[in-house]
Amino acid sequence: MIKNAISETIGWYGAVALLLAYALSTFKLLSQQTVVYQVLNLTGAVGIVYVCLAKGTYQPAVLNTIWAIVALIALVKLLSPRVK
Repeated sequence: MIKNAISETIGWYGAVALLLAYALSTFKLLSQQTVVYQVLNLTGAVGIVYVCLAKGTYQPAVLNTIWAIVALIALVKLLSPRVK
């Protein structure tokens, strides 16, 4: 029961983080070229991947794994001056 609650909390965090990043970017309150935006995307996608794998829903798990990889690459580029 507690494991299920933790899994659900992680999944909900993921959904909220991704939606928050999207909304803040759409309304020009947060640039896509910021660490905060990419961290929201990365952690949100990982949260959704976690809950999807726990529930056996593999299509959104694959989608969000790719989303997390894209966010991770963007984050590395932002934090590494040589990669830009």
